[in-house]
Amino acid sequence: MVLRRKIEDRLLEWKNTPNKKPLIIKGCRQCGKTFSVRQFANQNYKHVIYLNFFENPQYASVFSGSLEVNQIVFMLSALLGKAAKFVPQQTILILDEIQECPEARTALKFFHVDGRFDVIATGSLLGVKGYGREPKSIPVGSETMIDMYALDFEEFLWANEIDDSVIKVLEQHLETETEVPAVLHNRFPELILLYTAVGGMPEVVKTLVETKNLEKALQVQRDLIRSYEDDMVKHANREDKSKIRDCFLSVPKQLSKENKKFQYSVVKKGASASQYLGSLQWIEDAGIITRCYNLSTPELPLAGNANENVFKVYLRDSGLLVSMLEDGTQFDLLQGNLQSYKGAIFENLVADIFGKMGRKLYYFHKDSGLEIDFVIRYKGKCTPIEVKAKSGNAKSLKTLLKHPEKYHITQGIKLGDYNVGRSEGGILTLPVYMAFLLRDL
Repeated sequence: MVLRRKIEDRLLEWKNTPNKKPLIIKGCRQCGKTFSVRQFANQNYKHVIYLNFFENPQYASVFSGSLEVNQIVFMLSALLGKAAKFVPQQTILILDEIQECPEARTALKFFHVDGRFDVIATGSLLGVKGYGREPKSIPVGSETMIDMYALDFEEFLWANEIDDSVIKVLEQHLETETEVPAVLHNRFPELILLYTAVGGMPEVVKTLVETKNLEKALQVQRDLIRSYEDDMVKHANREDKSKIRDCFLSVPKQLSKENKKFQYSVVKKGASASQYLGSLQWIEDAGIITRCYNLSTPELPLAGNANENVFKVYLRDSGLLVSMLEDGTQFDLLQGNLQSYKGAIFENLVADIFGKMGRKLYYFHKDSGLEIDFVIRYKGKCTPIEVKAKSGNAKSLKTLLKHPEKYHITQGIKLGDYNVGRSEGGILTLPVYMAFLLRDL
C-alpha cells in the first residue's frame, strides 16, 4: 500500500516556488523521507537522478574536487551514463543521506546560484554530534530545510481509510463545541488507542494495515529500536556511546515518575547534567526524542518564559515508547488494563501529536504541586492543557482559571475520555482523539 503523507503538499509547494533553493528534508531514520521524495520526483519531473551516499559511498568522489555545477554534471554523467540525464528545469537531483557526504551539502549553494536543476537532499543524522565530518561551508541562505516526522494521527487515519470529510465533521464539532455523534465517538477512541500502541513509523503502519497483526507490527517497532541503538554505537564518539544508550533507555523510567521532570540520576545513580547533557542532545538531534520545557509563568510568549534547564523528555513516536515496554503492553493498552503508567503513555501520545504539528512543547510546574501537562498558544491565547488517561479532576487547571489576576489565563482544555463540552469552571473538554485538531495558533 502507498501511504498518503502531508509532505507531498509541501514538496509541490516548494517545486512551484520561483527561484527556489535546494531543499533538505531532515528526520529520524525510517520516517519515510526517501520514499516520499522519490515518489514526488517520479510524478513531477521528466528526469530523476538519485544518489544514496550511505548505500554507495563511491558517489562522494563526485564532490571531492570542484563543486562547480558543470563539473558535477560532467562527473555524474561519466559515472552513471544514460541514467544521468541533465535537462534544465526538467531534471531533479536527489541526494539521499547527505550527511555521509559533507561536500555535497556545500555544493547546494552552487546549485542554487546555477538554478538549472532542482535538488532535494535528505538527512537522518544531520547536525548530530560526533557524526562524521562537518561540511567545510554550510550553505546558509542557499537551502530550505523541512523537518519530517513519522505519520501523525491524521495521516494514520488516512491509512485506515478515514476520509477527509469525516475529519471535517470533527472540526465542525470542535468549532461549535457540540458533541460528536455516537457513531464517530465510538469509533475514534479505538483508532487513537491503536495509534498510541503502534505509532506512526511507515513500515509499522503498513504492516498493521496489511496484516491486521499487532505482533508483526510490534516486531517491526523493535527492529527500529535496535536500529536506533546501532546508530548510537556506530556514529557517536567512543566516550559517549554508553551514555547515549543509557539516556535513551531511561525515557520510559523518566515518564513513570509522578514528577516527570528529566533527572540525570534516573539515567545512572549519581549522574549529573555535565556528564549526560551532550548524550541527551545527541538523541534529540537524531529526531528520536523531544523536550518539553517548564515555564516560569504560563504566559505568552512561551519560548520567552521557558526554563531550558528544566524539562521533560518524550519519545517523538508514541508507538516506540510502547514497544520499549514489556510484552503484552500493547494488548493491555488496547483493553484498558493499564494502571498508573497509562497516564505516562497518554502524555507521550499528546506530545507526539503536538510535536508532529511542529509545536514546541511546554509545561508548567510549581513546587507547591501545581502542574499543567502542556501549555500551548491556541487561538491567540496562552492555553493550559491537562491530559487524562480516562477522566478526572483538573485541579491545577481550575486553579489557574480561578486566579486570572495572577496567571492571566482565560481558557483551558482537558483531554481525556470525554465528548466535546464544557465542564465546571468553563473548561473545554475534548476527547483525546481530537488533540490533532488544536492547530489554530
